[in-house]
Amino acid sequence: MRAVVQRVLSASVTVDGAVVGAIDEPGLLVLLGVAHGDGTDEAEWMARKIRDLRILRDERSVADTGAAVLVVSQFTLYGDARKGRRPSWTRAAPGPVSEPLYDAVCAGLERLGTRVERGVFGAMMEVASVNDGPFTVLLERDPTD
Repeated sequence: MRAVVQRVLSASVTVDGAVVGAIDEPGLLVLLGVAHGDGTDEAEWMARKIRDLRILRDERSVADTGAAVLVVSQFTLYGDARKGRRPSWTRAAPGPVSEPLYDAVCAGLERLGTRVERGVFGAMMEVASVNDGPFTVLLERDPTD
């Protein structure tokens, strides 16, 4: 499982002209990809890591500040463009596998007391953000770890 985590001043997701998820204050925008072999252990680890990561201002975390998190599914995080000109998506888990794990990360964050906003799984989304810093980190949990 991979997540690109960005510290933002605000972020939103729009689908078919309607805003479906937004945070209008400092928080985190998380682009989340799921790979073959990922499971609930990776989803639980990712939720805890996102909540506890000290990347907000003054080295604080979502747990410290109560900041919101906008989570957007993004299978393209597993694109492999090492060969040729067209990326391969073979490492990305298919929707029936990845959607429940995307939901599990969001639910895990909510169980930990985090306010979660979401994109729409599988939809063509317009993602807007005002990055803070900019500050971006990559989190990764391999199911073999």
